[in-house]
Amino acid sequence: MNDMLSITLPDGSVRAVPLGTTPADIAAAIGPGLAKAAIAARVDGELRDITRPFERDANLALVTSRDEADALELARHDYAHVLAEAVQALFPGTQITFGPSTEDGFYYDFAPKDRQFTDEDLPAIEAEMRKIIARDEPLIREVWSRADLIARWQKQGESFKAEWAAELPEGEELTVYRAGKGENAWLDMCRGPHLASTGKLDPQAFKLTRVSGAYWRGDQKNAMLSRIYGTGWLNKKQLDAHLLRIEEAAKRDHRKIGQEMDLFHLQSEAQGSVFWHPKGYLLWRQLEAYMRRRLDAAGYQEVKTPQLMDARQWEASGHWGKYRENMFVVPDEVPNTEDDGPVLTGEGDLMALKPMNCPAHVLIFRQGIKSYRDLPLRLAEFGCCHRNEPHGALHGIMRVRQFTQDDAHIFCREDQIVDEVRLFCDLLDLIYKDLGFATYAIKLALRPEKRFGTEEMWDKAEANLRDAVAQAGRAGPEYGWEELPGEGAFYSPKLEFHLTDAIGRTWQCGTIQLDYVLPERLDASYVGADGERHRPVMLHRAILGTFERFLGILIEHHAGRFPMWLAPVQAVVATIVSDADDYAHEVAAALSAAGLRVETDLRNEKINYKVREHSLAKVPNLLVLGKREAEEGTVALRQLGSERQQVMPLDALIAMLVAQASPPDLIPSG
Repeated sequence: MNDMLSITLPDGSVRAVPLGTTPADIAAAIGPGLAKAAIAARVDGELRDITRPFERDANLALVTSRDEADALELARHDYAHVLAEAVQALFPGTQITFGPSTEDGFYYDFAPKDRQFTDEDLPAIEAEMRKIIARDEPLIREVWSRADLIARWQKQGESFKAEWAAELPEGEELTVYRAGKGENAWLDMCRGPHLASTGKLDPQAFKLTRVSGAYWRGDQKNAMLSRIYGTGWLNKKQLDAHLLRIEEAAKRDHRKIGQEMDLFHLQSEAQGSVFWHPKGYLLWRQLEAYMRRRLDAAGYQEVKTPQLMDARQWEASGHWGKYRENMFVVPDEVPNTEDDGPVLTGEGDLMALKPMNCPAHVLIFRQGIKSYRDLPLRLAEFGCCHRNEPHGALHGIMRVRQFTQDDAHIFCREDQIVDEVRLFCDLLDLIYKDLGFATYAIKLALRPEKRFGTEEMWDKAEANLRDAVAQAGRAGPEYGWEELPGEGAFYSPKLEFHLTDAIGRTWQCGTIQLDYVLPERLDASYVGADGERHRPVMLHRAILGTFERFLGILIEHHAGRFPMWLAPVQAVVATIVSDADDYAHEVAAALSAAGLRVETDLRNEKINYKVREHSLAKVPNLLVLGKREAEEGTVALRQLGSERQQVMPLDALIAMLVAQASPPDLIPSG
């Protein structure tokens, strides 16, 4: 047997090392700086413990804190383990279950012995976690047999862990991580990897945030557990920045601002559907009108399609088999009106509320004979759709059951694909910047495991999307270009557009999907130059995604302080004294005649009260009128966010506000 291994480093150099060598040993051989900085290793692409020995020849890349994604994943996983160890130290008899890392932290589910945990327990648990980190306990990977591991968990009274160990697939290596040494060492079953010891964590870079209930294995028939959440980072600076973002996000919560500005409300009588109030629907209409103008200019034709379609149509499209659990299914029969009988017989044919517009757009395309000269055909619809989202997944207007997409489908020839995708990228860029989002990233979601179509079709579709983004000049690092294996739709790869808001959060809104499958399944065709029938390619695309979610994002991005052209109320005329009431009506009428959205406030309240109230409602312009302004034909202007008051002639004020209120697509060029 060969006792030497060949380890290839990223620069191509090869090191011959004996069996038993670890990545930590190689880091130490390279230099003390790297030995101190290295926290884990990628061995043949797999993230591993830095102290785990090599088993065979391999490629090695050492991981440091500069590899932030890997470093955060490791740290958060370790914080979860330290949390579990701390809880069991403070509350003997508590059983442990699972503790994964999350997008910005970690959680762990516990089965307490005596009572469910509460938020009041968190400070003591945090203090105990810091003690464990200070002890710098080594985290040691061990491989156990199934029988020994189950026996160990049962002996310790860990019934949840024993149950899970018994159900892991045969042949899977069962690994345990031991924290500390000797009889008092703490064990948890885990695939890993982990940092070399708890002392590698920054004790000031985590915070426990809340406690909630969770069912064992997510099933409400099982035992209720206590889930403790935390956020974890590489250093205190990152933690402080995150906590500041959380605080800012709470201030910007679209539900809170929506109530303050009287934009919308939600209630249980219509789970997942939005009640838009007059001001909120004004905001919607401004956005819709802007989008309609942009689409008209880009050569789209607007259509309107039915809400309810026969289940056979959804079977033909493939959605019935792949998407039925997310659809609202409706029987096609007249309900029984007798009180003592069943409302429905259960024998009617099935229909479904549309969860998307694409099959209906294919049906429009199929009306009449289409020629290659008719392509590209761009059909747009602000289509109202329904998806049967679980109640627990609903969130304000960000995730709803009834929504309106800014949807469109482009039917084109294969030789037109790249140009059409490039034009879409340009249109999306223009709209995002108009709406205040200067930064966004582009991701290419590649073929999923379960999919329709041939490998050749997927190769061609993915290559076309890559080429289009490159031709649009947006395939570079400044656009966050990234490919996402396995995340495409079941019928097509797609480009995803992730915009960044004012406090650094990212939102996936825009998408374009290149689909060869649906035109085939629904028998769409056009007559080519050769006189033969050909299948069009179908591009599914959206820029906002849905109006509801995008408006929620806009509310939080602008913290309710919308650009003037979007603001539901652009100006309020408020009087200081009743002597100015008649003049206030004149001013409001003049502003309204100029196309501005204006309200009056003639209440018998002090002006400071009015200023405060309209500032909270995020009105961009407050026009204050007293006796002097009425006599001189002027207006005292207070703009939102400014302490300064500006006195202006009425005509000059109207001209200024009209200019400020122009939508970006209607501002004259030059």
